[in-house]
Amino acid sequence: MTEISHGDNVEAEQLLQDLVAIPGVTGEEGPAARHLVAWMAANNYDDAFVDAVGNAVGIRGTGDHDLVLLGHIDTFPGDLPVRRQDRLLYGRGTVDARGPLCAFAVAGARASLPTDLRLVVIGAVAEEGSSCGARHLLNLYEPWACIIGEPSRADRITLGYKGRLLVERKWRGRLAHSAGQSQSPAENAVAWWLALLDWVEQQNDCVSGLFDRLDVTLQAINTQQDGAWREVSLTAGFRLPMRTSPQQLEGDLPAAGKDAKLIAWGHERAWLSPRDNTLSRAFRRAIRQHGGQPRFVTKTGTSDLNLVAPVWNCPIVAYGPGDSALDHTPDEHIDLDEYLHAIDILVTAVESLAPQRS
Repeated sequence: MTEISHGDNVEAEQLLQDLVAIPGVTGEEGPAARHLVAWMAANNYDDAFVDAVGNAVGIRGTGDHDLVLLGHIDTFPGDLPVRRQDRLLYGRGTVDARGPLCAFAVAGARASLPTDLRLVVIGAVAEEGSSCGARHLLNLYEPWACIIGEPSRADRITLGYKGRLLVERKWRGRLAHSAGQSQSPAENAVAWWLALLDWVEQQNDCVSGLFDRLDVTLQAINTQQDGAWREVSLTAGFRLPMRTSPQQLEGDLPAAGKDAKLIAWGHERAWLSPRDNTLSRAFRRAIRQHGGQPRFVTKTGTSDLNLVAPVWNCPIVAYGPGDSALDHTPDEHIDLDEYLHAIDILVTAVESLAPQRS
């Protein structure tokens, strides 16, 4: 077991505070990625670099089996002041997801690695956007196992995420007088939206449990006039259960209606890992060893797990400190004691992994 000093924990807290203080919304992650790479290069990693698309990468060990710890370094927009209040650290990214990412980096530096393991810690870019960072990794690595860095509390193990589909409905019609009987563009869009809500409820008939439901949210309605033509676009976001593929949903959607068309993108399948696999066993033991009671959770959102899991086809879970209810909020903050606790759990879990015996 790796011995941890008070100074080590102070350094771990400082890494998180310093990284959170560096702005890094999607597309602007460069300074934060370089800072994390410099820290890893100075802290026990054999190699550390920014890759071709901007991901921060740190590597330890020379084993034949890659354990990939995949977090993300970009943050949701919002310039929040970085401040400490007792043992709470406030700032954008403390929870989503630089807290989990820094926990990965520190645990990776501390862990005594099994000889047949190579540890790869990655802070991916654009998780809040196109996921181009994770997409770049798909054919570069063939992990033996993967841990995704997302907040779920230090005593919880995330097994799955719902899928996703984004749909835009565009309608274009001739201009008519506002006193006439024809629908306005906004009314046309709202009528289709209400019909879509009814259809979604029919799909959820006799379905219980949030992870098993098909969800839809109205993300935007925009109207405009182009000469003698009126236009309206409506964007809806779907969260998909395991039983529904994005392609199936796209084909089953209600018709767009006269003079309208549907455009779909962001096809991501839901994913659910088994409760008993190499990683879940390691985390259950580690959480108990550090005084906790492990719990399994599933998430109604999506993450880079949805993208990499079907391709890498290896044991995969998500783990990380922080309360995901604070994601994207003006009150985003993390408990530093929980952050340190998660690092200890990660170290224990990583040190217990033995690819040759799995």
